Parts: sequence; structure tokens; C-alpha cells
Amino acid sequence: MATVTNKTAIPLRAPLPRGKTLHLGPKMSAEIAASAVTHPPLVALVEAGKIEIVPAGRSVAQKGAGAGKLGRAGQGGSSPGSGGRRTGDR
Repeated sequence: MATVTNKTAIPLRAPLPRGKTLHLGPKMSAEIAASAVTHPPLVALVEAGKIEIVPAGRSVAQKGAGAGKLGRAGQGGSSPGSGGRRTGDR
């Protein structure tokens, strides 16, 4: 596995082998297969300075607040009295 990082301030679409596409937001990173590192369109993006590819085993320093957070923030459960299960005579 290798890590790909978008170095631009705009979203990028990076073509991958077998007709797949990697969508990367600004300053975001993702993991790709080691065999995809030599894919000619990816090499062209690296040479243009738009993406950076770091081989497996090396870490990428994350910048900014919220770096390393994945997924959505928890919304919490239902609080008592907010439309929970009704009982009794209605």
C-alpha cells in the first residue's frame, strides 16, 4: 500500500489502473495499491506537483485542526422525552 496526498487547494480525480478513479479533496490523502504507483497518469500528476505518493512504511504528517478524524461526528442517542417509546393510554 502507498499513501497519495493531494497537494493542491482544489479537489482532484486521479485515474487508477483497471478503470478506477480516486477522488481526493484538497489536502486530503488516501491509500492505493503498491502496483498503482507506476500507473502513467499518476506519475504525470506527481511530476506536475499535484499529488505526492509516499510508500508503505513511511508516515505522512497531517496538518490542521481535525487531522486524523475519520467519518462523521457522533450524533448521540435519543434523549429522554424526545419522542421515545410511548406507553400508557393515548
